[in-house]
Amino acid sequence: MTAYLDSLEPGRRTVVEQVRQLVDAAVPAGYEQTVDFGMITWCVPLERFPDTYNGHPLGYVSLASQKRHLSLYLMGLYSRTEAELDFRARWTAGGRRLDMGKACLRFRSVEDLDVSLLQEAIAATGVEDYLALYAAARAR
Repeated sequence: MTAYLDSLEPGRRTVVEQVRQLVDAAVPAGYEQTVDFGMITWCVPLERFPDTYNGHPLGYVSLASQKRHLSLYLMGLYSRTEAELDFRARWTAGGRRLDMGKACLRFRSVEDLDVSLLQEAIAATGVEDYLALYAAARAR
């Protein structure tokens, strides 16, 4: 983790550390924080669920520093269409611009984020529920 943070320029590192803290405060018990695929990732540990399609821990939330922006990958919304649509509607109803793919929320600063909505979305899916979503998606 330290090597990842040390690789960031100081201004970017400050934002990443702030967002990391707000994710940490919201992520349900049972997820583990690591660095995977070049991102800070909160995941289901392999000891808990080793049967992943790629041998990596099953990622729940990831935080990445991209060239032009930062990204939060909210995989808890990815397989839950109603939750994703609700998240989008509530985000824009608050007057904020939403730059989001299916699960990738792009931003440049903490001020761009609806922190309470983001933390609510992160807190909404415990490990057992997430594993059930994963199993349902893989069964399709």
